[in-house]
Parts: sequence; C-alpha cells; structure tokens
Amino acid sequence: MATSSSTSSLLAWINRLFNPRPKQAKSFEQNRIDEAAFETVERGEKSVELARIVGSVGRYHDFDQSFRPRQHLPGDRLERIKSLLRQGRKLPPVKLYQIKDEYYVLDGNHRIAAAKELGHEQIKARILEFIPSKNTLENILYREKSAFHEKTGLPDYIELTELGQYELLARQIEHHRRYLEKTGNVEVSFKSAAADWHQTIYRPLRTIIEKGNLISRFGGRTLDDLYAYISHQQWVIGRGRKYGIGIDRLIPKDMEEFRSQMAQKKEFEYPEMKRQVTAFVLINIRARNENRIIDKLFAFEEVKEIHSVHGDIDLIVKIVLTRDLLASDSEIIAHFVQDHIRQISGVISTQTLIPGFSRIKE
Repeated sequence: MATSSSTSSLLAWINRLFNPRPKQAKSFEQNRIDEAAFETVERGEKSVELARIVGSVGRYHDFDQSFRPRQHLPGDRLERIKSLLRQGRKLPPVKLYQIKDEYYVLDGNHRIAAAKELGHEQIKARILEFIPSKNTLENILYREKSAFHEKTGLPDYIELTELGQYELLARQIEHHRRYLEKTGNVEVSFKSAAADWHQTIYRPLRTIIEKGNLISRFGGRTLDDLYAYISHQQWVIGRGRKYGIGIDRLIPKDMEEFRSQMAQKKEFEYPEMKRQVTAFVLINIRARNENRIIDKLFAFEEVKEIHSVHGDIDLIVKIVLTRDLLASDSEIIAHFVQDHIRQISGVISTQTLIPGFSRIKE
C-alpha cells in the first residue's frame, strides 16, 4: 500500500508533468551582450504592444514570460494597480529598453503584469533603444529600418527585406517634400512630407497591391518589398516591361499624378491590380473522345464557351482568366493551357488566339 509521502510525491510529479513551471522573463543584459547592442537612441514616448515586452532589465527572475509574478512575491501591489486600471485611472508611462523588436522593462513590471492580466493590448512607455552592432544581414537591415523611422517619424511597421530599400523610400519622401514646397509655396519639413507621403501615396499603393494578392507570387517577400519594387519601376526607372500597359493605366508614371488620382478615393474604392484576359483556344482531339473532353473542359470555371466545328479544328474554346498586372497575358494563358487543357487525355494539339480588339453586341 502506498504511503502518504509516496502519494504526495507522485501527485507533485504529475502536476509538474501537466503544469510545467513557466519560463522566466528574458534577461535584457544577456540579449544586449548577444547582440553587441551598446549604442543608444532616445525614442521618446509611444504605445507599445504588450506582446512585444518579453523581459526585464533587473527583475527577470521575479516574473515569468507572461509577466506573472513568481509565487514568492506579495500580490498586494499588483492587485492595487489592477484596481486602478479597472477604474480607468491614468498611470505614469513605464520605462522600457528596446533591442530590435523586443522590449525589456526598466521600470513598471507590476503595471505591465496588471495590464496583461486585464487583457490590455498596449501600454504607454518611454523608450531607450539599444542598437545592435554585429554586422549580420538581419542587423544591418534593422539599422536601416531604425534610421528610416527615426528620420521620418513614421510607425515602425514598414518591413523591407533587401538592403538599400529604405533609402529608396527616403528619396521618394524627399521628392514629395520638394513637390509640396513648390506647389504650396511654403517650407515643408521632412517629417511633415513623410506623414503626407504615408497617407496619400504609400498606403493607397500598398492597399492596391494587397487587394491584387501579388504577395502570393513572391515567397519570402513582404507587401512593402512589392511597394518598393513597383513604385521604383514606375516612378524612377519608368522603362517598358513585358507585362504590358495594364499597370501603367492603374499606376501612372508620375508619383504625384498617382497621389492626385487617389486623393478623392476612399480605401474601399481603390482599384484592384487585376484584370480579365479573354482568349480562344483551338483544339484538335482524337476521334471518339469529343463528348468526354467537352465535359472535362466545361468543368473548368475559366472555360465560358465550347464550340464543336468541322474542318481543320475540332473544338473552339473561349476562356476568361484573371491575372495581376505583373504578369503578361501570354504567360497566364500559356500556363492555363499547359496545366489544364493539354493535360486532358485525347487532346492532340492546341493553338491560342488572343483578341487584339473586341466589340461585343449585348
């Protein structure tokens, strides 16, 4: 028969197994050493997502990763702060150290613990950022991002994955600043120009790119990468591209003309970076396979009409495809014909016709 001591040990083991001890908050000093982050920049006061506060400067032993106090700490102070937050009382901003996208608490551990327990998402904080000095690709990109956001005063969610791209955006803003000064006959600061660029140029184009679902074609890239690429191609390089004139109709070659076009539109009115492409596919098939092949063709959503004809061609199929404006008509049509129509058993050959001009009677 098990003794009370052995039963207690067994229960303790089961409790540890199913309720493992939470990991303690991360150590700022260890991360600072790992990143060689010694140069500092004052970032002022701003709202910080609580989920990005991962550790403490001096009291990381006293809190777990979710900023719940360890059991050895008295809970009176935490309960008082939670009561004040429930009453809507305004508390002083916490003080945080920042290393890249993570934050560490210098002062305000209990305020952060209380805010997290109450389900808050953000907290006001004064930030001192420590800049990582190791020359890894990740760190170099981060330093470019940090310098860009410090210079522009913009939110820090613009994420680029190639070196030098933040400088391209800074040049756009400077170009826009000069335009605002010239048209308004008034001096405009770089940060003021950046705020206007963000609202009237960057956000509209980024939203259009997002609605076009272009990101699905570029693994490992961000929407901001595509913004930088497309805007640079249109407004700086301006050379002809294989994907035709569709993108030129949607995004004019002049940045300020694009801004003018978007100025009167609401976000839900932004055009999509997609267009329909109509083509006719002439198909030769093996004898006695016609009905089966017609059924398979008609099952494709893109197939709108099928005509059986007599002569050198057995079937004429009308297809309507949707493409984004970074692809060519011929490319999207070729993929559909090769990946779908040519895979049907009994199809001998195909020929594709793309209308150059269409006039349709209702």
